[in-house]
Amino acid sequence: MTTNLKKDEPHYRGHRDRLRGRFLESGPDALADYELLELVLFLAIPQKDVKPLAKDLIKRFGGLPEIMHAPIEELTKVEGIKDKTALALKSITALSQRAAKNELMAKPVMNNWTRLMDYCHSTMAHETREHFRILFLNKKNELIADETQGSGTVDHTPAYPREIMKRALELGATAMILMHNHPSGDPKPSQADIDLTRQIMRAAEPFNIVIHDHIIISRSGYSSFKTLGLI
Repeated sequence: MTTNLKKDEPHYRGHRDRLRGRFLESGPDALADYELLELVLFLAIPQKDVKPLAKDLIKRFGGLPEIMHAPIEELTKVEGIKDKTALALKSITALSQRAAKNELMAKPVMNNWTRLMDYCHSTMAHETREHFRILFLNKKNELIADETQGSGTVDHTPAYPREIMKRALELGATAMILMHNHPSGDPKPSQADIDLTRQIMRAAEPFNIVIHDHIIISRSGYSSFKTLGLI
């Protein structure tokens, strides 16, 4: 006698449906961090229970910001994370950052300081190496470009005033906001930071380019040269 028995579906499918339902009905705030991460992992790993993997990622890296900013080569060291999954995580990070950047473009940044700092913190605070970035502004103080001018080690980034001025002139910028991160977590400017800022200001002077501020971003917050009286 032949019987057609329906195989039991994997237990995680019901869990996925419930998680999606909670997200749709109540929004992201109704989900824990690892559950939001599960939603992303569902897409990249459709045939596996990803709840343990989501929890393992958070435990290993410390939280969602650290996961989203981790290099692909570090993500793929985690058992269960292949290149495809790491790329999915990095793509979502890039999408979020691009959306935030587009919100700021062609708008007077000095009138949107809180939003600007939120954007800069989200893109730089959890980097493991120093990066020197410049926000180039036009005569209306509208953001026309946000570019990384150099990347370095955990405590040093090379930046060259002459190259910075060249790029500012190419863009037609009349003002700039300098910015870099401190992976150490302490946003206090070093003497080297102060000296570099003064060099850039001297280089900008003949071109009537204004340096509005130099912001140092860290996980614990940020410091402003202007607020500190250094500009």
